[in-house]
Amino acid sequence: MRGGVTVGQIDLVRGDLTTPAPRKYPLELRERAVRMYRAAEPKPVIRCMAEELGVHHEALRGWIRQAEADAGERDDRLTTDERAELAALRKENAQLKRSNEVLRTASAFFAAQLDPTRPR
Repeated sequence: MRGGVTVGQIDLVRGDLTTPAPRKYPLELRERAVRMYRAAEPKPVIRCMAEELGVHHEALRGWIRQAEADAGERDDRLTTDERAELAALRKENAQLKRSNEVLRTASAFFAAQLDPTRPR
C-alpha cells in the first residue's frame, strides 16, 4: 500500500500528543500499596507484596522509590515536583527554540525584501 502519511502519523512522530497514556493502576491503589509497604515492619519482599496486590513488582518498586524520593530519603531520584518543573522547563525551552527559528526565518525574509541586491 502506497498511501500518504496522515496528519495523525505526523503528530505521532513530532510528539504533539497532549493526552498522557492512561495509567494501568489507579492512583488509590498506588498510594495504598506505598503506605502498606512503608508501615510494615519488617519490610516485606516487594515481589511477594506485589503478587498479593495484583500489580507488577517493578511497578511497586518504582512507586516505593518515588515515595522515598518525595520524602527526602533518596538522593538518586528527582522528586515529583522536580520532575514536573523539569518537564515544564523542557517544554518552554522547545517553544523558545521554535520561536527563535521563526524569528530568524522572518528576519532573513524581511532583510531580503528591504535590500533586493543583497545576496541570499
